[in-house]
Amino acid sequence: MIEALTPYLPMLAALVAAGAFAGLIAGLFGIGGGVVIVPTLAFVFTQLGYESVAMHAAIGCSLATIVATSIRSAMSHHKRGAVDMDVVKGWVPWIMVGAVAGAAIAGYLPGPALRGIFGAILLLVSLQFILGRPDWKLRDSLPTGIGRFSIASGLGALSGIMGIGGGVFGVTLMTLCGHSVHRAVGTAAAFGAAIGLPAAIGYGFTGFGVDGRPPLSIGYLNIPAILVIALMTTSLAPVGAMLAHKLNAKTLRRVFGCVMILVALNMVRIALGF
Repeated sequence: MIEALTPYLPMLAALVAAGAFAGLIAGLFGIGGGVVIVPTLAFVFTQLGYESVAMHAAIGCSLATIVATSIRSAMSHHKRGAVDMDVVKGWVPWIMVGAVAGAAIAGYLPGPALRGIFGAILLLVSLQFILGRPDWKLRDSLPTGIGRFSIASGLGALSGIMGIGGGVFGVTLMTLCGHSVHRAVGTAAAFGAAIGLPAAIGYGFTGFGVDGRPPLSIGYLNIPAILVIALMTTSLAPVGAMLAHKLNAKTLRRVFGCVMILVALNMVRIALGF
């Protein structure tokens, strides 16, 4: 029995490590952990011989784990009064619509294209966090009406395509619209479940009948990977949330940006074949 499992031990170790780190940054930055989970799973699936579906499976699994992680993270932030429930109620329905559309679009994109989109968009967002002035903003409040519909659905679509929670875009958007970074992080954590659930279901459907998937998969959703990472992320997310409230806003922005830019550059490198 043990000998039969030996070939999968490196994969298990990678999943545990990725889940632990993803849980920490989910709580720390209000993101679902996808910026770590997607590239890690893409690498693991590729090394195990599932290269043809590696990126799609990585994104689908990431979205599934984001649901549990984001709920856990948002609850921790809510206890500290850092979740704007008015924003959550007004934006979540449109974010869900966009997430479904994003998952459908991603199902028809080739793996290298998904890697390139993931890296390029993440790079732009990370540069804003590193180079942007903490007090710089576009307006004093979030858009309403058609502006909210357009931006929220776009946020959901991009997140669904990339396999990440709403934090990457949500934190940026809210800080540019007058929210403090701590409140933006807490509120964006609540976006993750709204993105992850419908988008993950979409990846489950679009992956049916596709050849070359890892064993024990439903569409692009690999059940063992989802379970291991979800266990680790939900365990560590409260620790990240605790750390977030002990750091000042300037430090939080820079650390957030540095983490993202490293991941973005690596994904662009892989997409370009270097």
